[in-house]
Amino acid sequence: MRLISRYAEAFLEYAKESIGVERALEELKEVKNILRDEPDFKELLENPAINYAEKCGVVDRTFTGGFSQETRNFLKLLLKKGRIEKFHSIAEYARIRYAHGEKVRASLYTSYLMDTRTMETFKGAVEKKLNAKLQLYVNLDPDMLGGVRLVIGNKILDGSVRKRFDDVKRKLLAVRVA
Repeated sequence: MRLISRYAEAFLEYAKESIGVERALEELKEVKNILRDEPDFKELLENPAINYAEKCGVVDRTFTGGFSQETRNFLKLLLKKGRIEKFHSIAEYARIRYAHGEKVRASLYTSYLMDTRTMETFKGAVEKKLNAKLQLYVNLDPDMLGGVRLVIGNKILDGSVRKRFDDVKRKLLAVRVA
């Protein structure tokens, strides 16, 4: 999965300045659909008996109209590295990761309302750590007792007091008394 995310992030970063993320995502989707709908074409690109130069020629002829040079270069890079079979996964990762534009949706759970300055500082630190812009949704959860829990996709960063109490309880129950 790490390989997939690295290629997707690198392509979108490369394309951001010239064609923009929205167009890059749209082109990834179109290429993914072509590869899905034309299994012979996909097979040709994945065929090890066909050399890299011939495959690049096919990419240039096939994707000239309506596709950017950035997308064609990305396909050629995947061909050169022998990773064209990963294209579907890369396109899906990019689609899911940037489904809401360049911002990643995140839910912040806290037992109390934070002031604006604290919230912005927290958000900035998380964005820097994740190297992504966040669309942050704040939820109050008094059962947490304190601290925060951040949910981003299937990742949970739990710094709540409730979690710490539960961890201590689990450790104490695991200790054997002689």
